[in-house]
Formats: sequence, C-alpha cells, structure tokens
Amino acid sequence: MIVTAKLRSRTKAAARTAVKALRYRCISGIVAVLVDGGQLIRTGDHLDRVGGGDLPDGQKSWFGRHVAKAYRTAHGGDAIKVWAQHRTTGKWIHVHVYNPADSALLVGLRSYKATQHLAAFAEAA
Repeated sequence: MIVTAKLRSRTKAAARTAVKALRYRCISGIVAVLVDGGQLIRTGDHLDRVGGGDLPDGQKSWFGRHVAKAYRTAHGGDAIKVWAQHRTTGKWIHVHVYNPADSALLVGLRSYKATQHLAAFAEAA
C-alpha cells in the first residue's frame, strides 16, 4: 500500500484526538512495533543487556551520543528515531534506535570512558 498525503493527514488527525500514549504510538508506527519486538533497540536497552543498567541517566545519555556519532561515521547519516517513554521521568522523548548487532553500539561502548569496562562483556556476547 502506498502511503499518500491524505492517509498521513488522517493518521495525524486521529492521533491528535487520542490519549498521549496512543498518539505517540501512532506517530512512531512500524518503528515502535520493531522496538517492541526486539528487532531494533534503544541504547538504554543495550546497556541493560551488557550490564550497564546501573549507570545514571546522564551517563546513559552521553553513551547514546557516542553511539550516534559512531553510527553517523559508519553509515553517513542518523539512525531511525522513535518516540519512547523515558525510563525514569515517563516523559515522551525522541530517541535513536539501532539493530542489536550494529557495530556502532560496540564502538560507543569503547569510546565512552564510563562504559569501556562493559566493552569486553559485549564482545563476548
């Protein structure tokens, strides 16, 4: 099915009248479904997988910036973004999502000083 401007405008109009959680899910579309299914992951999810879940939010944010920079270097552009709820505040934020096997995640672990100790574990996994 080809997405037309009329269909997009109808989706946005429906999203505006829905509750906030449903609104952001409508806007994110298939990307949110892929994140829920595990085909795409957020940087915070990756840190949880490699044992960095105890890092403060500020350090997780900086790790995400390192991963985004590595992704831009490798692929020449930004990764896909999705609307997701912040882990602690519950606010809706726009975050990059990556393939779980993307090398940018490992490069980000190695390049950010606070996560370098996790890189060895991530390489083994």
